[in-house]
Amino acid sequence: MLRELNIRNLAVIENVSVTFHEGFHVLTGETGAGKSIVIDALALAAGSRGSAEMIRHGSDRGSIEALFDLPEGHPVWNVLEGLGVEADAGEPLIIRRELHAQGKSSARINGQNVTLTMLREIGEYLVNLHGQHEHQSLLRTDRHLEWLDQFAGEAIEGEKSAYRERYSEYQDIVKERRELEDKTRQGMQMLDLYRFQIEEIDAARLKAGEDETLADERRKLSHAEKLSDAVSESYELLYGKSLTAMSKALARLQDVTKVDPAVLGPLVEQLQSSYYAAEDAVYQLRDYRDNIEFNPERLAQIESRLDLLFGLRRKYGETVEDILAYREKIHGEASRLENRDERLRELEAREQALHRELAERAERLTAIRGQAGQVLSGAIEKELAELQMERSVFEVKLVQGPLTASGADSAEFLLSTNPGEPPKPLAKIASGGEMSRVMLALKSIFAAIDRIPVLVFDEVDTGVSGRAAQAVADKLSRLSRGCQVFSITHLPQVACMADHQYEIRKSVSEEGRTATSVRELCGDERVEELARLLGGVEVTVKTRHHAQEMLALAERQKNA
Repeated sequence: MLRELNIRNLAVIENVSVTFHEGFHVLTGETGAGKSIVIDALALAAGSRGSAEMIRHGSDRGSIEALFDLPEGHPVWNVLEGLGVEADAGEPLIIRRELHAQGKSSARINGQNVTLTMLREIGEYLVNLHGQHEHQSLLRTDRHLEWLDQFAGEAIEGEKSAYRERYSEYQDIVKERRELEDKTRQGMQMLDLYRFQIEEIDAARLKAGEDETLADERRKLSHAEKLSDAVSESYELLYGKSLTAMSKALARLQDVTKVDPAVLGPLVEQLQSSYYAAEDAVYQLRDYRDNIEFNPERLAQIESRLDLLFGLRRKYGETVEDILAYREKIHGEASRLENRDERLRELEAREQALHRELAERAERLTAIRGQAGQVLSGAIEKELAELQMERSVFEVKLVQGPLTASGADSAEFLLSTNPGEPPKPLAKIASGGEMSRVMLALKSIFAAIDRIPVLVFDEVDTGVSGRAAQAVADKLSRLSRGCQVFSITHLPQVACMADHQYEIRKSVSEEGRTATSVRELCGDERVEELARLLGGVEVTVKTRHHAQEMLALAERQKNA
């Protein structure tokens, strides 16, 4: 429900803060007092477009702040999550909208900036405003099928879910088939290329890591003479003079170690280790020298192989491993293209089978919708009869078309308010009074379905009087048992049925500025306002007594 509404510097409103309650609220006041401005403010909080002209004269900005209390299971929480807006279902939802004199506007939800599109999407789940000349969600033909399905409820949910699952699979099959058909010529060209590339790679008989191994071997072969000279010279130097000198020095020290074992002993051990290490290195140099290969033919083979690998790497990958991975990839693509005709036949067969199944499921959806449409028509006609439109005919028109994600149906709500006249689309209803009552009847049916917590009717009683006005008042009162209802009214029959009444009053300050105020009426204040609605400018004892009587009767009727 809407708990609080704060308005600053909007039109003739300077600063208004109003607290609301559960149930049925009416806003009353003299014509031109600014009742519609309050509704406009709520519409702005729900995402409607604003303009700089709406800002109070002399102010650089206007603002609206609305606080909603919503249950944890309300669908708006999922919408907020989907839009990336952080909100705790256990806390109030606060919407703030600002209009700037420069023409810009901003919106925040619980302190987080949101776009106007996001605010409008969220507002559709919070507030539904209805005025005589506004198109509401129930008047949008593109949503009538959705409303019908919601009315059908569990009777259609399972079948619709199964249909959508099959339809999604059907769409995937159709997409794949079309892609195969659209790429036939290009696919054949690619198949020839893939075959050539696979043959070229296979002919090379690649081995993982061989490019690095060959490069190492080429480096050794191309520098064989340089290696041989360096190793041979090093061997001769070490094996000749160096090892002999180390051996003699070691023998001499071993002879005198006993004289000073504390110092010479460790030195002898260190020298022995060095001698053995040098001797081992000398033998390794000898073996390496003897194994150095001078093989121009092998070098030429390696150069040729590396040239081949370089060419393949330039075309297919940085390393041999990359080339082999690319080969596996194009092999899979080639297999798919080679089996294209077979795959096409499989897809076409599956597509036809799914289409037949979808057509059968669509027929079942149509049957369920037809039954739901008859029940909905009866329910709305009953609501209209209670609103003094006894001879109205409501019809749910189903039209068959191609298969879509919702089946094969499109739906439209039709209405005839005059006997003998065929039902016509709701948008073509001319009478304001009839339109108001039709919308009220629709709201009464769908209020529990769409779960919008706040319904606002801007002079929904326009064009009605007498018994019809009383019927509208009763309907609004009953509707408020499931949601919060607001109505701007000039009719005492409607005002007396409200649970809460607010007076919108315009006054002029000493400085000559006009300002609108909003206050909740209680006790005698409400009697006085109701008497004004009954008697016009002059309020008499009789009109006060009549007002008291109307309030008492309304209270008994609501309790009954």
